Amino acid sequence: MIDLATWNLSIPVGVPATTIETPLLVGGYQDHYFQAHDGLIFFWAPVNGTTTESASYPRSELRETYADGGLRNWTYPSADNFLRAALSVSQVPSTGKIVIGQIHAHQSSAPLLKLEYQYKAYAASGNIVAKVRLKPDDPIQVITITSGIALNQRFTYVIHLTPNGTLSVNLNGINWNTRIDSTWAVKPLYFKAGVYTQDNIGYETEAGAAQFDKLSIEHRPLSITQ
Repeated sequence: MIDLATWNLSIPVGVPATTIETPLLVGGYQDHYFQAHDGLIFFWAPVNGTTTESASYPRSELRETYADGGLRNWTYPSADNFLRAALSVSQVPSTGKIVIGQIHAHQSSAPLLKLEYQYKAYAASGNIVAKVRLKPDDPIQVITITSGIALNQRFTYVIHLTPNGTLSVNLNGINWNTRIDSTWAVKPLYFKAGVYTQDNIGYETEAGAAQFDKLSIEHRPLSITQ
């Protein structure tokens, strides 16, 4: 069972896009864009959906919160920080791209990390890439972590940001890591997961979609990591 008590949900309806707050989500919220049942969560975000403020693309995506619905933001030196997921991507837009996990920065349009599935029609499968900013104002670096992930193929990822600034992504047992700059240390961060469709042109039948069967956040206290 995926615990929804540490998330709110953005869906691509309304201007700006609508946020479903944590208590409503925990109470069994379902709609066209988000369904949770039998231990599974399904996300769907059509290219013609509305967007959050300052965003260009539509999303059906969870954002980290406290159980009371308050936004949870953290600085990476304060704990050992994990986002763990298992999912399969069932639909991509014509660009082939959807973001499936993020470390975002509060009140910023420049995430530290975006984990993106990139489908290649000629290969009938997709790459999964990490889009990383080593400093808050740096351009994005794109690193291909793995390839050959087909639509509807289950895979796992673990995003891990340590108190010393080591960022790693483990994808189906393949591990990539780097060291982010200490200028990130004062920035309030938060995890996101779901479907952030990287396309905004076309009809509603064109969309990003994915199904998660595992999703969890952990901020491990420093005393445990010694």
